[in-house]
Amino acid sequence: MNWSLETQLVALGTRPDPQHGSVTTPIYQTSTFAQKAPGVYDKYDYTRTDNPTRTVLQGMLAALENAKHGLAFASGMAAEDCVMSLLPAGSNVVTSLDAYGGTFRYLMDVASGRGITTTFVDVSDRAALEAAIQPNTKLIWFESPTNPLMTLIDVSMVAEVGKQHGVLTCIDNTFGTSWCQQPLSMGVDIVMHSATKYINGHSDVTMGALMLNDDELYGRLKHLQNAIGATLSPLDTFLAIRGLKTFGLRMKAHCHNGLKVAQFLEGHKNVEKVNYPGLPSHPQHELAKKQMTDYGGMLSFLVKGDLEQTKKVLCATKLFVLAVSLGGVESLIEQPATMTHYEMPKDVRETVGIYDNLIRASIGIESADDLIADLDQALNSI
Repeated sequence: MNWSLETQLVALGTRPDPQHGSVTTPIYQTSTFAQKAPGVYDKYDYTRTDNPTRTVLQGMLAALENAKHGLAFASGMAAEDCVMSLLPAGSNVVTSLDAYGGTFRYLMDVASGRGITTTFVDVSDRAALEAAIQPNTKLIWFESPTNPLMTLIDVSMVAEVGKQHGVLTCIDNTFGTSWCQQPLSMGVDIVMHSATKYINGHSDVTMGALMLNDDELYGRLKHLQNAIGATLSPLDTFLAIRGLKTFGLRMKAHCHNGLKVAQFLEGHKNVEKVNYPGLPSHPQHELAKKQMTDYGGMLSFLVKGDLEQTKKVLCATKLFVLAVSLGGVESLIEQPATMTHYEMPKDVRETVGIYDNLIRASIGIESADDLIADLDQALNSI
């Protein structure tokens, strides 16, 4: 049957267990599995390699992106490391100027030690992207929308450039979410998520995910998943399965609240600018309408003030929680310059637009009116 994504996730997460008929997927809290004879391997032999609970989750992950294959990891950075491990020493990676702070740190501190160079470029500019590709470029890594500036990149364009030059493409779809956009259908090779965020949705699991269609590439990544070993525990896997059953309901609320809060902020006297792709004022709103079905729960905005006044706003909220991360049912707020992107040199941050007065907000599923009232009183404190 041609079920919707919401139905698929509930159905996949509630397969009756063949042993006892449990409707909820059991937690196979075991490190190893009995073998029938020496050298005779059954479907499972060791949990790092595979686990029945994780098999269910990985099927759900594949369904999220309408993919053939899904892989779960212990964190988003573990999933990212798995992709980077495909690259031989001497390779070059092309990525966005305003890449996620953790990606920036990984490329500068880890990948560079493996002999991998990085070229930072405005990936949204096709001419600049093509000019950045070198003979040894093996991967284009990008986000859309970007973190934290909510810049959109034409996903189909990047996929086309990658194919023309024989370069692998991988998108971090954490901000975009599987609910709002489907990059594999636009030609991207691999979709990555920090599944800690919207996929799990309850701020109680650290998790990463990769989704893809290519069988040969999947075989290589599956081998690396086992060899590197940064896989998800059975308990965390169970929690993620639980979270995914309500993915559709949560995303509808995130998107609804995100737009309402963005519209409010755009009209506030103490806000200089709002970055949200669902606003007509967003410079790439037309692209958002083209490649997204909704606009998500992430936004950022510039306060009319300096670093200290921005901190005052952040400390004045009563409903929003001051914390890194995003995508949970609760609303979070943070200052990229001193928190998620503090390791980027100040001149680099400001070159791409991450100023001291920038605030990033993850809009949760609370009442939009309550969230707006909280931001209003916090902004009026300066």
